[in-house]
Amino acid sequence: MMPRKESPLQLKSEAFAGRIVKLYRYLVKVKNEKVMAKQVYRSGTSVGANIAESKNAQSPADFISKLSIALKESGETEFWLKSLHEAGLLSDMEFQSIYNDNVEIGKMLTSSIKTMKRKLGLL
Repeated sequence: MMPRKESPLQLKSEAFAGRIVKLYRYLVKVKNEKVMAKQVYRSGTSVGANIAESKNAQSPADFISKLSIALKESGETEFWLKSLHEAGLLSDMEFQSIYNDNVEIGKMLTSSIKTMKRKLGLL
């Protein structure tokens, strides 16, 4: 069996998860923030986990479902990133960088979901 080529979405989400883990450590160790740190950690890493699960979807509907969950988690991550920024726990530069990555992943997810729905005649 030949290994599957990793998609740009998967690669981007894996890199994003790594950034989220580093952000979590920074927030806990440097900023002494545990509650919001855990929230952004959970939602931010869940994006990539659901994208990874979609690779082994049992059906096109299951694929759409997994990517839709990832999109919801991306939305929650956006909320926590904005909250951390508003609370002064992330500088403008720190916030903008990771926020932009999250927005890009959200756009990629939306595009993938729409493409699959079109293929299935759902759009």
